[in-house]
Amino acid sequence: MPDHLMLIVSTKLTPPVDNLDCVYYDLVLEQVVLKPVLSVDEYHQFKSIVRCHLPPLNFSASVNLRGRQRGRLGNVVVERRDWLLRLNQSVVPSWDRVVYEAVLDWNAHTRNVVVFAKGLNLKPHREADARKFRCHFSLTDFDQHHRGLFVLTTQAIAAAQETVRCLLPRSILNNPDKAKDIRVTVGRRGDGNVEGADDAPLPSIAKLQNVNSHQGKSNTGKYELCACTMLWNQASFLREWIIYHAWLGIERWFIYDNNSDDELQEVIDELNLHDYNITRHAWPWVKTQEAGFSHCALRAKHECKWLGLFDVDEFFYFPHDRGQDIPGPNSLRALVMNYTDSPTYAEIRTVCHSYGPSGLTSSPSQGVTVGYTCRLEAPERHKSIVRPELLHTTLLNAVHHFRLQDGYRYLDLPESKAIVNHYKYQAWDTFKAKFFRRVSTYVTNWQDDQNKGSKDRAPGLGTEAIEPHNWRLQFCEVWDTGLKDFVMANFADSASGFLPWERSLA
Repeated sequence: MPDHLMLIVSTKLTPPVDNLDCVYYDLVLEQVVLKPVLSVDEYHQFKSIVRCHLPPLNFSASVNLRGRQRGRLGNVVVERRDWLLRLNQSVVPSWDRVVYEAVLDWNAHTRNVVVFAKGLNLKPHREADARKFRCHFSLTDFDQHHRGLFVLTTQAIAAAQETVRCLLPRSILNNPDKAKDIRVTVGRRGDGNVEGADDAPLPSIAKLQNVNSHQGKSNTGKYELCACTMLWNQASFLREWIIYHAWLGIERWFIYDNNSDDELQEVIDELNLHDYNITRHAWPWVKTQEAGFSHCALRAKHECKWLGLFDVDEFFYFPHDRGQDIPGPNSLRALVMNYTDSPTYAEIRTVCHSYGPSGLTSSPSQGVTVGYTCRLEAPERHKSIVRPELLHTTLLNAVHHFRLQDGYRYLDLPESKAIVNHYKYQAWDTFKAKFFRRVSTYVTNWQDDQNKGSKDRAPGLGTEAIEPHNWRLQFCEVWDTGLKDFVMANFADSASGFLPWERSLA
């Protein structure tokens, strides 16, 4: 990966894991160097991800794990035979050219595999010609010549961005429960008139995954409204976002964790003790937000009638004038339920208002909904809630919305009915983290000199994390306390004034 090396371990590592070292091989001196692992994470329920430092210069890209013995670190001489055996493993040299996930899309109407791959170099936001691609299935890893044991090949039927959908081989169609150990990769078709003209398939670390195994409800008992987000180190903001939107009626949560190293899992565990129904999914792949949302849509369609896709700094809000009924609990769920059986609408779009630091120099103790009250006048972008079973077969999306099946369209909600408050430009100590790591598909690190005109960047900031003059007063054109007033009226404790996300739920 760009800033670390990732090992996928075929078993689930159990605590304690702080006694594991990453083993690096010196190709010249035939020695190894040990360094403590950076982190360990659960992956696909029964596997593990281990993150290691990048190998030192002139060391092999092949890295192993080793239990620490008496705390010894540094250089360790090993026999050449053992050294060579340890190098005999599957290594993917580059994170930007690899097949990284493969999901069975299996229901009454569809029996395909959806493969996620970097290195296809497809045009963004456009459907590709699926006839140019094939999927390859093997019981073993593909070797350096892209061969494997028992290789079957099928035709792609849809392709866009980092996603290729293929037909399944008959043997898998007949035995879907035995598909979980099958490796999958993607290759381009060559000239049909020239034997062997197909391009070499991409390196692959993907094995078939059946997301039906995550199903929580039958098709007749799906949740009305679910939410999906992808995040990095947002644990401190998650409680406010979850508690607030659960009050609005969201019943199920899919959290795609893009290499967080904060207390995210602890916060989720605490919330789940109070029945918030949250699943954290380790998503280690860099610059794959669109692909992650496509993956989430595949999982959610087995559980959810509607799926909202938005970030933890974005909050749905129902503005109301004096004399109008105040929105109550489950109001967002009630809104989407009006369109659940619609023969026309498969997506509901809501515009976003972007808020600035609002004069603050530190994060507000009562949360973003109360602390940030000054915004830009004109709305920016929109957020969508979709019916996941009615998305286009390509799963083509632009993060903010999906392409829909033919015959369906989206509904634009007027600002007078619903808006999304986007707390985009927060106090500098919080905001500056965006310079170092983001989940965005196009700009993951604002220090990189690329995509300078992207709307994912804050205007005028450049590539250095230096606080601009009067940052606390920027992006402030309209003082708007609508959501703050709503939150204080509906969530604050009548005696203490505390909000539920200010203190432990225990």
